[in-house]
Amino acid sequence: MEVRPKQLAAKYRISANTLRNYEAKGLIPPAERTANGYRLFTERHEAYLACLQAMAAAFGMEVAGEVLHRLQRNELDDALWIVRDREVALHGDKTSLDQLANELKSYAEGSQACNFNQSFSIREASRRTGASRSAIRYWEKSGLFAAGRAPDNDYRLYNEAHLVKIRMIQVLQGAAYSAETVNLKHSIALLDPQNIGHARKLADRIQAYLNKTITLQMRGIYFLQRLIDTLD
Repeated sequence: MEVRPKQLAAKYRISANTLRNYEAKGLIPPAERTANGYRLFTERHEAYLACLQAMAAAFGMEVAGEVLHRLQRNELDDALWIVRDREVALHGDKTSLDQLANELKSYAEGSQACNFNQSFSIREASRRTGASRSAIRYWEKSGLFAAGRAPDNDYRLYNEAHLVKIRMIQVLQGAAYSAETVNLKHSIALLDPQNIGHARKLADRIQAYLNKTITLQMRGIYFLQRLIDTLD
C-alpha cells in the first residue's frame, strides 16, 4: 500500500512539513518516487513514523532519533542497547525517589530527625546527592532553588531543604521534555521542603509520572519491535 504525504501526515496528526523534516533528518527512510516525481510512502514508512512517535513520547526525540538512525545503518544491537540504557536509568530514578519518599515519611512520623539549619558547602551537597557541582550551579541559575551565602566569603551554602530539591530534580533529569515535566520542575522550584506534607505530595506526583513513563516505554518498545519485524 502506498500513500501520498498529506494522507500519511493526516493519519499521524502532523503537518506535511513535519513529515518532510523527518525525512530530511533521516528519521524515516527517503520516500519512494513515482515516474513523474511524486513522493509516495509505504507501510515501512508508516512503521518508522509510528515507532518515532511512540519512542519520542517515552524516551524523548533525541533518543528516538538516535535509535532510528542506528536501525537505518543496520546497527540493531546498538539501537537496542540505547533503549535498554534508558530503561535502566528509569529504574534508577525510581529507586532514588523511593529512598527520598521513605526519608520524608520518616521525617513526617518523627522517627528520623531533619536539621534544616545545618549548612553544607557545594562540595558536600554534591557528595550527599551525587549531583555534580556544575549541575547544582546550573539548576540554581535556572531558578529551581536559591542557595544561601556564607557571610565571611560569600560561598554558596546548602541545607537539607536544598538537598531534597536537588534529589527531586535529579529524578527528572533523564525525562523526555513535556508540559508535565516542565510543570513538575516548576512545582519543585515553588516547594518549601520544610513543609514535609507538601514535599511528600510532590514526591507522589513524581512517582505517578515515573509510572506513566514506564508504560510509555513499554509502548515505545512494542512499536520498535513492530518496526524491526518489517526490516527482517
